[in-house]
Amino acid sequence: MQYVKLRNHAKMPQEGFGVFQIPENECEEVVYQAIQTGYRLFDTASSYKNEEAVGRAIQRAVSGGILKREELFITTKAYIQEMGYEKLQEAFARSLDKLGLEYLDLYLIHMPLGDYYGAWRAMEELYQEKKIRAIGVCNFDAARLMDLCYNVNIKPMVNQIERHPHFQRAEDLDVMRRLGVQPQGWAPFAEGLKGMFTEPVLQEIAAKHNKTAAQIILRWNIQQGVVIIPKSVHRERMEENLAIWDFVLDKGDMERIAGLDKNCPSMLDCSRPSEIDRLYDYLENPVLTSL
Repeated sequence: MQYVKLRNHAKMPQEGFGVFQIPENECEEVVYQAIQTGYRLFDTASSYKNEEAVGRAIQRAVSGGILKREELFITTKAYIQEMGYEKLQEAFARSLDKLGLEYLDLYLIHMPLGDYYGAWRAMEELYQEKKIRAIGVCNFDAARLMDLCYNVNIKPMVNQIERHPHFQRAEDLDVMRRLGVQPQGWAPFAEGLKGMFTEPVLQEIAAKHNKTAAQIILRWNIQQGVVIIPKSVHRERMEENLAIWDFVLDKGDMERIAGLDKNCPSMLDCSRPSEIDRLYDYLENPVLTSL
C-alpha cells in the first residue's frame, strides 16, 4: 500500500474502502472482512446510514488485536441538512458518537449545496481543536472549489469526486494540484454503467498485464495521484481490488485509457436542476441512490 501526504502532512492511504449502499445489517461484517483483507481507509457518510456498523467493525478489529486505531484512516461526511455552523457541529458530534471514535481522520462536506460556508467555519474550528486530522469537500467542481479556497482560512485538503475512465476531469485535477487539494475518486468503476467493464481497451490492457479491467481502472487512478475507494461485499473482490501494487501501466496504456473520456458524469451532475431536486428529495425519501 502506498500513501499520499496531504497539505498538512497527514498520511492518507491511496487505496481505501467505500461503504455506500451497504445496508446497516451487512456493513459491520463487510468492513471487518475488509480490515482483515488489508484495507485501512474507510469512507462512510451520515446519509449512508451505516456509520454505527462501521464503528462496530472498527471496535471489533481493535479489541481483537488485528490493528490499532491509529493505523486506520476513517472518513465520514455531513449532508445537506447538516450544513451551517451550528448544524455542522451537531452533525460532527452525532457521527463521532455513532462511529464510537474520539477523533476523525477526515471529515467532508458531502455536497456543494446549502450553507457550506457556515459549515466550513465549524470544520475549521474542529480541525484546530484536533478533533479532525484533515478536512475537505465532495463533489465540488473546479470553479466552486476555487471560490471556496479563496474565501476560507484553511483550504480543503481533499476533494472527493466522481472519477473514472468515462469522466476523467483533467481540468478539475489540474486545479486541485494547483491549490494543493488531494483528489479522491468515488465510484471508480461507475458501478459498471455505460459498459465500463466491457470496454475493449480496458480488456486488452488487462489481458496484457494479466489483470482484470477493474484492476486496470484502479491502477490508472493511482498512477495519476488519485486516492481511490472501491467497494465490494465479496471477499475475493476485496482482495482483487487490493492487488494493484505489483504492476505499472506504461505510457501507451495511459494514452489509450485517456481516449475513453466521455467528459460527462455517469452518476452525479450537480449542474442539472433535476439532480438538485433529487439530492434535496433524499432528505425526505432516503433511498440508496447515488450520493
